[in-house]
Amino acid sequence: MAAPPCAFSPRGCRLFASAGPDGRLRVWDTTGSRLQHEYVPSAHLSAACTCLAWAPAGARQPPSKDGPQRKKRKSEVGGEVDKQLDILAIGTAVGSILLYSTVKGELQSKLDGGHDSRVNCVRWHQESCCLYSCSDDKHIVEWNTQTCKVKCKWKGDNSSVTCLCISPDGKMLLSAGRTIKLWDLETKEVYRHFTGHATSVSSLMFTTVKPTNESKPFDGITGLYFLSGAIHDRLLSVWQIRSDRKEKNAVMSFTVTDEPTFVDLTVSEVKEEPVKLAVVCRDGQLHLFEHILNGYCKKPLTSNCTVQIATPGDEDSTPKPVPILAAAFCTDKQSLLLVYGNALQPIIEKVSLSTSESHICLVRDIQKVLSLKTDAAVTKVKTPVVNSDAKVLVPGIPGHSTAVKTPALGKEKKKNKRKPGETEESIEERLGALDIDVSKVKTPGGLPQTDSFAVLLVQGLESNDAEILNKVLNTRKENIVKNTVARMPIHAVIPLLHELTKRLQGNPYSASLMVRWLKSVFTVHASYLSTLPDLIPQLGMLYQLMESRVKTLQKLSRLHGRLFILVTQVAASQAVQDVPEVNQTAKLVYEDESSEEEGSDDEMIADKDSDENWDEDEEKEEQSDEQDMTVEKEINGDSDLEPENESEEE
Repeated sequence: MAAPPCAFSPRGCRLFASAGPDGRLRVWDTTGSRLQHEYVPSAHLSAACTCLAWAPAGARQPPSKDGPQRKKRKSEVGGEVDKQLDILAIGTAVGSILLYSTVKGELQSKLDGGHDSRVNCVRWHQESCCLYSCSDDKHIVEWNTQTCKVKCKWKGDNSSVTCLCISPDGKMLLSAGRTIKLWDLETKEVYRHFTGHATSVSSLMFTTVKPTNESKPFDGITGLYFLSGAIHDRLLSVWQIRSDRKEKNAVMSFTVTDEPTFVDLTVSEVKEEPVKLAVVCRDGQLHLFEHILNGYCKKPLTSNCTVQIATPGDEDSTPKPVPILAAAFCTDKQSLLLVYGNALQPIIEKVSLSTSESHICLVRDIQKVLSLKTDAAVTKVKTPVVNSDAKVLVPGIPGHSTAVKTPALGKEKKKNKRKPGETEESIEERLGALDIDVSKVKTPGGLPQTDSFAVLLVQGLESNDAEILNKVLNTRKENIVKNTVARMPIHAVIPLLHELTKRLQGNPYSASLMVRWLKSVFTVHASYLSTLPDLIPQLGMLYQLMESRVKTLQKLSRLHGRLFILVTQVAASQAVQDVPEVNQTAKLVYEDESSEEEGSDDEMIADKDSDENWDEDEEKEEQSDEQDMTVEKEINGDSDLEPENESEEE
């Protein structure tokens, strides 16, 4: 992800402007790190700021919407307006350029119709009211800021043009995509070609204003040196504009530890004066170089001094690095202005460093500095004198009132409380002295709230702390995930997506948790993501990862179905084998009587029994027949209790 654009004002670095990914422009006062202006363009989400450039000291003021009235006011104040005027040019992702006045605190004018794509760089001319811009549409545009119209437009390269720089005399223009070209501003023709870098150039600036060889006449450009840096390139190259067209390669280079994000230098005005270079890298370190440019140097030059900032460590915590965001030389060319900490609330400090030491680590307690700034701001508010009879409402609790207590009373109470042997205060007095603070009221259960999760998530993404990220991202509750994503700032969306993409490549358990976060991010921040012009390269790895996993889904589903059938069959066969054998002997057998069975029974009885037994059997049969007759009568409703009916039937 590209570093947010930022720039120091030309007059002694009095102001520092930075633009966040949410499209907000913030202007800070470097003397006290105070926020002076915050400007939110009307289309700040769809037209995010891509580049910044302060107008030079002698630039004339662009016309405002009230043209004649502005001229009259300017004639009245005269040179006072020119002295205080600070115009800031803001390039946007949709091709328009905004001119913002820090004195008036409002938008002066808008330049439209020059570019069709993202504006990569804007540069002011030193003398005239011209502004130059380059874009991804391969064109360079010269603007007239008085009329807000295009003065000239020409094709700068076969691919996107990413950086511009105007020569010290104002007659030449350097442009760079991957190759570097030197243009004649009068004819708009290429004066020189240079090899350039393998990636897109991100910084261009002249390092000298006079040639090192003073014997030859100076035409304003020949013999000058300029510096270039590119993205994903740890070498800053130095080029010399020669009279012959043969030399196209760099004459020397400076090596740094990571990709340069902010570069500032002191221009060498005489031959013996060395060029001082301050390079801020993506890893948060600052590299200082000091070298006299006197021709070709084959070996890359290393930094004379490396500066880092860290928090103080104690028994409970270890020191942590604090990233440096930008650095600039002051007017004395000795001291430096350092911008470090968080981009939303940076700390700006003026330091004097000795380049005799190869490595310098500055220890700064950021939390203490920010709290001191807050206390200083609070003390500026005047509190009215209120007597003890007055009652005030505590914010956040309707109907609650408490008396305003002076600090002296509070101190006396603390002293009295500490003295031993004093009589203990009653519960009523304690309750009356209580000062309810809503911010200290704990939630039921003591569980962390979603707003603290959002803060932890942003801190973990900025510091790349794996412990904090694991604590937040391993949450399983859907409502906590949704609320955390909804409350996180917009600038942390893309880093969160990169972190989720990296974790999706891990084990399947963590991937299933990351999918919940991805779903919430795409649901809540879909409108913001759709406005990003470089969304496809940002989410390219995630898209490829999802595609590779979806391709195997059909095969895995088929395999899952087959394995399910096999497993169920094996389980069913094992269940059948495990069932015990059933005892198939009948507990009750019913046989239906038939004539054949009776005949056979009679024959068997006749063969076995004797004559005596036969007579006994006949008697038993007669008795059983009589019993059957009586049972049938009872069933049919007849009874022995009705002798009359029996006699009639007889």
